[in-house]
Amino acid sequence: MKHKHFTPKFLSCLGLGLLFTFGCSKEELTPSESLSASTSQEAASNASNSARLSSNHYIIIASGEKLPADIADKAKSANGTVTALLDEVGIASATSDDPSFAAKASKIAGVKSVVRDFTFQGFDPEAEKVVEIDATYGNPPKSGDNDTYFDLQWGHDAINAPEAWNAGYRGKGVRVAVLDSGFDLDHRDLAPNIDLAASKNFVPGEKLSYALTGVGSHGTHTAGTIGAADNGLGIIGVAPESKLILVKVLRDSGSGSFSWMLEGILHAVSQGADVINMSLGAGIPRNGKYLDDNGTPDNPADDFVVSDTKATQELIVAISKVTAYAAKQGVTIIAAAGNDGIDGNKDRNLVQMPADAPHVISISATSPRGWALNPLTANLDFLATYSNYGTSEIDFAAPGGDTAYPGNEIAKIGPVTQYVYVFDLVFSTGSNLNPATSSYYWSAGTSMAAPHAAGVAALIVGKNGGQMDPAKVEAALRASADDLGKPGRDPQYGHGRVNAYRAVAPAN
Repeated sequence: MKHKHFTPKFLSCLGLGLLFTFGCSKEELTPSESLSASTSQEAASNASNSARLSSNHYIIIASGEKLPADIADKAKSANGTVTALLDEVGIASATSDDPSFAAKASKIAGVKSVVRDFTFQGFDPEAEKVVEIDATYGNPPKSGDNDTYFDLQWGHDAINAPEAWNAGYRGKGVRVAVLDSGFDLDHRDLAPNIDLAASKNFVPGEKLSYALTGVGSHGTHTAGTIGAADNGLGIIGVAPESKLILVKVLRDSGSGSFSWMLEGILHAVSQGADVINMSLGAGIPRNGKYLDDNGTPDNPADDFVVSDTKATQELIVAISKVTAYAAKQGVTIIAAAGNDGIDGNKDRNLVQMPADAPHVISISATSPRGWALNPLTANLDFLATYSNYGTSEIDFAAPGGDTAYPGNEIAKIGPVTQYVYVFDLVFSTGSNLNPATSSYYWSAGTSMAAPHAAGVAALIVGKNGGQMDPAKVEAALRASADDLGKPGRDPQYGHGRVNAYRAVAPAN
């Protein structure tokens, strides 16, 4: 398999209007109906917002390494119900309709603190627009970059993934956990690599599989970027021979809680994950002023402001205990830096979690601007306009896409005709709207950047031949990253944009 660069035969430019939709046929996709040009980046603009306090869900933190063995009984006596016990790290989740539960439970021997859980909106599902494609249309399997829609995956060229595959590194034997919303378990690009027995749902009232129709699946999109199979259909993941552990910690509507995330991390560890990807998170106010969700996490209209500085401190403690445990077990954790365009060097109002937690590698997003006009020479490494940044906040950058290109031209890449700015987004697997087809769509965000980095981490672990100290994985990422921006670590790109080939090249 040789690395294929784009040639003029794949590219033709046309001058048409601004509106587009993701239409499809077996041979060509064209902009055939109307869709607001701003919609594609709504996923980015909504993907990282401030967390809200949950009114009836709590996190219990032990004063030592373990909670009391009878914590469930003790919580019950305080009018609460333990819903999850994270015994490895001395944390439990509980529910209670008693406003005094936290005060009562905090008095239990062996308990350090009891704080309310946090809810957050991970993304806007209405912004996840779908391209439905007949998955039977493809090229010969095991051809790598000959997968039908590989031509749309500029991010793989940006990080030199095909060169890594050509060198023999494809993530074989590596287990990557994807903590996200629901997944299309039958998607033909994902199903061959899913470890269904190890996958799990932590969202009450929902299933692991994605249930919404008419919109794309955020979890399926991120999973595809990491580990879509090299099967001659659709796209290919950065680590196409890795195994995917799918862990649902967000509702299909995009909302979730930090307690579900903590449970998901520990589950991934228990299932032998080598890498965890979290394209999710929220800003935690340092001053402790929060919106209370008033018991309705999906309805912000009835939220009200409360002040709880302790909640910030203790949530960080809880997350840090879990990430430290995962790292000690040999798991590399990758997380999206957030999509609020915040300069962390100047704006210190929020702590981005889990991206800012210890032992978590935080990823900013890069993008071209008008890539489809000249795929051979386009700059693929502009910092995305929405991406958070900051010297201490960003570890590395990776392709996340953007809609910053201002023109209205239409271009053709491979079998796809679309507006130029659409091609600057990240193309990956979508939800399965029809049993006979598998779908794909474009999206943008640090949610799309993180899985590129997670895929590179998987290639590094694969080269190592098995479980690897996360510190050594990060060191390999640092040694191989392309140093963009100012020399050395900088606020926009951290240590640089990840480079898959350099990460596994003989010198590394």
